[in-house]
Amino acid sequence: MKTIIHKSETRGFANHGWLKSHHTFSFASYQNAERMNFGALRVLNDDIVQPKMGFGTHPHQNMEIISIPLKGALSHKDSMGNTRAIEVDEVQVMSAGTGLTHSEFNDSKIDEVNFLQLWIVPQEMGVEPNYEQRKFHSNNQKNKFQTVVAPKDKLEGDALPINQQAYIYRSNLESEKSIDLTIKDSNNGFYLFIVEGEVKVDEAILKSKDAIGVSEIETISIKANENSKIIIIEVPMN
Repeated sequence: MKTIIHKSETRGFANHGWLKSHHTFSFASYQNAERMNFGALRVLNDDIVQPKMGFGTHPHQNMEIISIPLKGALSHKDSMGNTRAIEVDEVQVMSAGTGLTHSEFNDSKIDEVNFLQLWIVPQEMGVEPNYEQRKFHSNNQKNKFQTVVAPKDKLEGDALPINQQAYIYRSNLESEKSIDLTIKDSNNGFYLFIVEGEVKVDEAILKSKDAIGVSEIETISIKANENSKIIIIEVPMN
């Protein structure tokens, strides 16, 4: 088993006034040769957007982009004609493929928006762009894993499709509860991000916004030291 721990305070940080962003991996002005990626997981940004502010129209190409709101609602508009708000308990996926443009705004006049944005390197380049979002009820995550994203050719349950052999799971663990997750492919690794709470993985204690990458393992075991919300990204390591 190989592990790498990324404590919350070691992340890159950018304060643009309207946007405060923590970068788990190298992104924009934060460049760290030892923090380029975890397998196919290229970006994990923890963003806080101020009221009535947001990201203007900008392009993406050949990247799988997943947005997960943690607080508030983010309005989305793209070149494929999608105009929707994405809210807490929802997940949004965009396969940028041959190219698209989109914008994201916090329409609230008083409340911040906190959301995670993940970029996963695609399995195939130049595919037709795709956009989907869906609500996932938190009661289906209580002391178990709910698959919210899966490969487009291996969908399970209500999972949203992406163009990569990668999965994203969410779980809400009650204090003292333990849970195991078995890897789908021996080439894959797990990247565990603590949204809130405190958990134990192997001998590592992880708190809110800490993360751990685990590879060369068949099953990961997680124990909650207190009520916790976690996200696990399973990705190919090469």
